[in-house]
Parts: sequence; C-alpha cells; structure tokens
Amino acid sequence: MIFSYTKNEHLKNKSQIKFLFENGIWCNKFPLKLIYCPTSHFHLFNNHKIGVSVSKKHFKKAVKRNYIKRVLRECYRLNKDLFYKTFPDPHWVMIIYVGNEILPFSEIEKKYLQLLKKIPK
Repeated sequence: MIFSYTKNEHLKNKSQIKFLFENGIWCNKFPLKLIYCPTSHFHLFNNHKIGVSVSKKHFKKAVKRNYIKRVLRECYRLNKDLFYKTFPDPHWVMIIYVGNEILPFSEIEKKYLQLLKKIPK
C-alpha cells in the first residue's frame, strides 16, 4: 500500500462537501467526528476523497488550526490500510476536530482508530 495523501484524494469541491453534509452518515468519538457518504453511484468520482476541518470558534489562531489539520491528515495517511478495510467502496469522508484543546498526536491517532472501528461495515 502506498501511504500518501495525493491531490486526487483531497475533498475540496463545495458541491461535494454540501452533498456530504446533507446526505452523509455521522459517527462520533470525542474529539473527532466523521461524516461519510458512498460515492459508488457517481461514475465520475470512483475514488475516495478525504477532507479535514477544524473549528475557527475553538482555535482562533490559524497556526493551531493548521497543526491539527496536519495531524488529522497524517493519521489518515499512516492508517490508510485500515481506512480502506473500513471503506472498501469509494466514499467521500470529512474528519472534523471538535475538541477545545490540542491533544498530542498519539491521542488523536488512538481516537481516529477507535472511530474507524466504530463504523458499521
């Protein structure tokens, strides 16, 4: 498995994000929320797309928000094999950090793994 986070995997399109928030399935494991939606019925989008989000309300400084986003992307990248086992078909996924304080990488990764295991197959 190639452990990378390529440009093809970025969820950036506003219409895709809007569709995801309107029709997606939510899953929580504090301080993370995950929303996902299968995209196998879209013939144009036949791969996984991942986005990360951190609230400006909780983290006013962009430096802190960007740090948490980097950590979330790294959690996805390092545990890509488990992600693909959880989502074998193409999905759009948004990982949202809802905590009020910055946790160490090991704690965030542990919560991310628990969140992936919580998702029904």
